[in-house]
Amino acid sequence: MSLAPPHRRELRVTANEALGAYRVLRVAAPDRAPGESAPEPGQFAMIAAVERWGGGGDERPYLPRAFSIARCREGEWHFLLEDVGPGTKRLCELHEGSALWALGPLGRPFALPAPGGRAVLVGGGVGIAPLAILQDTLAGPAPVLLGFRDAAHAQGAALLQDALVATDDGSVGHDGRVTELLARELDSAEAQAGRQQPVVYACGPPAMLEAVRALCAQTGTPAQLALEAGMACGYGACYGCAVPRVDGRYLRVCVDGPVVDASELAEVVEPGAYGEVPA
Repeated sequence: MSLAPPHRRELRVTANEALGAYRVLRVAAPDRAPGESAPEPGQFAMIAAVERWGGGGDERPYLPRAFSIARCREGEWHFLLEDVGPGTKRLCELHEGSALWALGPLGRPFALPAPGGRAVLVGGGVGIAPLAILQDTLAGPAPVLLGFRDAAHAQGAALLQDALVATDDGSVGHDGRVTELLARELDSAEAQAGRQQPVVYACGPPAMLEAVRALCAQTGTPAQLALEAGMACGYGACYGCAVPRVDGRYLRVCVDGPVVDASELAEVVEPGAYGEVPA
């Protein structure tokens, strides 16, 4: 894996498409620097609007926002957005021709299964984004299990192919948690018949990832978790995204992740709940 150039690049938005409660922002992919590879599944970019990127009376600039690269194809990068605050609202307003700052691809990607290996993809909410590029990359079909709060958000499942959906309010698909679908998958007759043990690839809100981590630990199933965390820089300088490892040390989500092996974590909790990182 190559490191991203240590500078941000100005890209142009090619489309901004509605997908239920989400937006799919498509931007012209940057020219790759010598030795730089294409984005790998699980990697992200720090993005910001070039114009009107600030708030308050003095228009203080927002920090850039970290978004998984949801797809990389036909000269474009795709990002899955949801309007949940002033920064994401501004990004959701961008249109064809708008200018966007982007630093990336950054971070540690998913490790693909060994030849002949089985994968199970599990996503929740906007966290389904890195599973799309992962599905594009896998050599064969894999079960896709996605969870959403309601029908409007469940339309995001169209980002992937052949997904089973769970909704918190029961309006679409399974009435309940996506981890209930995962438990069913891991306990299926095919799994009990001695097929090769799958690897679970998951991304979503912390509560969902913790449920996935605990279930996989209970069943002895290897899992890779793409963590969600607020970031100020994206390349390890600020330590704003540090989370504790099971061995008592810390990892930085932006450079040691965002994808981490589930066995490295004792627990996945909400960002900001870890306390202060020791100096």
